[in-house]
Amino acid sequence: MRYSAERMNLKPPLITITLLLLTVFSTAAFAVERFPPPEFDTEYQLPLTTVPPPKPVVQEYLNLAILLTALALASWLALKKRSRRGIFILMIFSLAYFGFWRQGCICPIGSIQNVALALFDSAYALPIFAIAIFLLPLLFTLFFGRTFCAAVCPQGAIQDLFLIHPLRVPPWLQHALSLLAYVYLAAAVLFAATGSAFIICQYDPFVALFRLSGSINMLILAASFLIISMFVGRPYCRFLCPYGALLRMLSQVSHWRVTITPDQCIQCRLCEDACPFGAIDPANPPKPTTVTTRDKNRLLLLLLLLPLLIVGIGWTCSLISVPLSRTHATVRLAEQVLLEETNRDQTTGLITETTEASDAFRVTGQPVESLYQTATDIQHQFHLGTWLAGGFLGLVIGTKLLILSVFRKRTDYQANRSFCVACARCFTSCPIHRQKLKQNQQN
Repeated sequence: MRYSAERMNLKPPLITITLLLLTVFSTAAFAVERFPPPEFDTEYQLPLTTVPPPKPVVQEYLNLAILLTALALASWLALKKRSRRGIFILMIFSLAYFGFWRQGCICPIGSIQNVALALFDSAYALPIFAIAIFLLPLLFTLFFGRTFCAAVCPQGAIQDLFLIHPLRVPPWLQHALSLLAYVYLAAAVLFAATGSAFIICQYDPFVALFRLSGSINMLILAASFLIISMFVGRPYCRFLCPYGALLRMLSQVSHWRVTITPDQCIQCRLCEDACPFGAIDPANPPKPTTVTTRDKNRLLLLLLLLPLLIVGIGWTCSLISVPLSRTHATVRLAEQVLLEETNRDQTTGLITETTEASDAFRVTGQPVESLYQTATDIQHQFHLGTWLAGGFLGLVIGTKLLILSVFRKRTDYQANRSFCVACARCFTSCPIHRQKLKQNQQN
């Protein structure tokens, strides 16, 4: 189904203004250079920076205020105003400001790693701004559903802009692919908690795009996601985003949520056709009056399977704890030093082949036994961490199977709490909504 400017009630001048705003923000973000780099007489090339420069405290307060305002406005537009046009305009602003102007840092998605590191490393001081950026979208999701995804997240906004001809993903495939986000979340927490790497920031393709820099591989990955976004609605948000996995869990118990129709549903199915994210649950026939033995046995089997999944997947993940621990620099250094010590020349007692890292370690004068002990402790952390990560994944899979097996009576078409990103497309497709909107305009 094609989404044109006319279908979304967006006039061509609005699209032109949108493109101009994006151009201005992306250009201005890189145009100011207060301190030019020094000139070298040699052929030395300055390395590309991987993080933006630190911002003044006033700027951080401003960013936090804008985030809070955007979340409140998105919730009002989606739940009260029910305006697709307003959601679209706010989405463009968020892409320009949080994406190109702030260069995607620090974002709620990446803040998962900061929080995980702070929880497991007492030496790491977590900035108050990082805590607020991490918690605010979660709190709004708990009360209003995924309105952060609707119009505040720049990653979702840039994918939404590229959506031209969405193809429907089968429900079974959507549920299966959505599990990848929980795998990504567990891995990100594991690597951050052990101080090994911030893989979300390292492999986020859209951050490289927002900064107009980064490795060629990340830019190619970003282009690939945007090409896929032309036919699959928000593929990164739906199937990979680790923060989206957290939002899906909280949105299940949100106090308020998106309702497709302002009044009674006439089951015209137009909302189902309009949603490019497979987030509309259709009405179903009444539940049978009697529960069959087959239903009882299936539910009992899933309940028995749940602890087996937790233990089984946890044990399986623990088997790769040693290879995963090599992502930590200390473990790699310990293995390199051990290799050099093992291959020490028996005649002269000298080490013939070393690396810069091992040479730097020996200059410190620390005993190798201390290095080995530190590396062993880190490997123990990975062993426990992989057990917990695997158990978490087993719990997610088992819970999803239980939820899908339970019959839920629906007399009307409803927005799925987990998958709905409050984009408001279903509002504009609903004839009851359009009729009520017309009546309000006449009054």
